[in-house]
Amino acid sequence: MNLKSRVFSLALIFGLISAVFLSLADFSASCDDLRNNVLRLHIIANSDSEKDQNLKLLIRDEILSMSETVFSDSNSLDEAVISAECSCEQIESIANRVIKENGFDYTAKVRVGDSYFETRVYDDFTLPAGTYKSLIVDLGAGKGKNWWCVIFPQVCLPIGNDASLKDSAKDGGAEIAYGAQRYIMRFKAVEIYEEIKNLLK
Repeated sequence: MNLKSRVFSLALIFGLISAVFLSLADFSASCDDLRNNVLRLHIIANSDSEKDQNLKLLIRDEILSMSETVFSDSNSLDEAVISAECSCEQIESIANRVIKENGFDYTAKVRVGDSYFETRVYDDFTLPAGTYKSLIVDLGAGKGKNWWCVIFPQVCLPIGNDASLKDSAKDGGAEIAYGAQRYIMRFKAVEIYEEIKNLLK
């Protein structure tokens, strides 16, 4: 292969690599838009035992049943976060009541903070891996499988039958969430990148 052919081949390879990185950068920006415009409910069971997992679901049902009084007036992520922060004590009291009524001796701790999630599929949309603002309910040791949903927009709440991620995310982010089948490899690439970032923190 002469020098001119080598230079052309290297330029072609570099161009292809650059195109892939630019495409992923654009995809990552849309993922960030989703992450920055969603509030998730994150309930973490004490353990993976059947009893602890069942208790987690009972507490989930109680929290969702009172969601109308907490999140019905939230029209932005900031408002939803404030509502969640103001309700932490109430939600913690409800969780501890359910725990006691079912004969368990541990307690719940509720806070608003950041949670890392792998890529998750929920009904008709997918959320990319990464760190999300969350209403976190830790039950006991918090070592069991978790349950999550989106509480802003109110996608998983009784009050949010018509809610959609399109209500909070930009067009690019919404397209990714609802068209995940077109982005399977990109979701995987983002997940690997986010897992590395999370491990380095």
